[in-house]
Amino acid sequence: MAQAPVLIGTRGSALALTQTTTVAETLAELGSFEVELVRVKTEGDVNRAALSQIGGTGVFVAALRESLLRGDCDVAVHSLKDLPTAEANGLTIGAVPARVDVRDALCARDSLTLAELPAGATVGTGSPRRAAQLRAARPDLEIVDIRGNVDTRLARVAGLVEGGPGDLDAVVLAAAGLSRLGRLDMVSEFLDPAVMLPAPGQGALAVECRTTDAADGPLSRALAAYDDTASRLAVTAERALLYRLEAGCTAPIGALARMTEKGMAMEAVVCSDDGTRVLRRYSSTSQADEDGARALGVRMAEELLAAGAAELTELAS
Repeated sequence: MAQAPVLIGTRGSALALTQTTTVAETLAELGSFEVELVRVKTEGDVNRAALSQIGGTGVFVAALRESLLRGDCDVAVHSLKDLPTAEANGLTIGAVPARVDVRDALCARDSLTLAELPAGATVGTGSPRRAAQLRAARPDLEIVDIRGNVDTRLARVAGLVEGGPGDLDAVVLAAAGLSRLGRLDMVSEFLDPAVMLPAPGQGALAVECRTTDAADGPLSRALAAYDDTASRLAVTAERALLYRLEAGCTAPIGALARMTEKGMAMEAVVCSDDGTRVLRRYSSTSQADEDGARALGVRMAEELLAAGAAELTELAS
């Protein structure tokens, strides 16, 4: 009797399908099994309101997790920055593949850089984190809240996409998503983390499965082989910071952890929504394992709170 294919749950957007197809093909090769994609609609896909209004953290995740728990799929693929930091009963992150470009990218008319945009230029983003850091760097810009998939957002930039509305001067998107969709030709500037720290987990994927399936078998072995230790440790530190701050993916918070020769280093920022107040901190640890990564994230959160981060935005105290 032939083995049933491993069912891979995904959102239906072009970016999600591209990401999930890559994961599915890799798992199939590593595990020597057949795979099949299962499309799942999430709240974030059907509700076009601002993310902060429809719940923010988890709006792209909940339906996929429900499908996993029901047994409608065996694996779900998430953009890790969309994943809530609290543990989900019965589920585990089976693999964090090698992280790609963590940076945010400016896609502007006439290939303008952030510094070259004229005063009063309109820049679109659906992210409070990006909006706050844009306002901190360029308080003379007009930041416009937008939603939609990558192509819809790119079409909002004047002259960037033929036939698009072209009502904005620029948009800011994740470089990783643009790369996966083959849209890097639209980028006018990759924003340095010194100007715009990425979202915790940005550029990384989370391959989630039922905890029971992570214990043994072809799928668990394929997931273990797919997991990238350096990427997992970095996002563990970043998510530990978010968890301690009790902040979700819509909070104006950036964080980036990296492995170093001496262990791990991390930088984090908390901004007020209007970008007028910014707290940025750096720290490091020589303990390059999951316990050390979590401790680093928690310590940085404590330092930010002690410096008054909770006065800038809604956080734990």
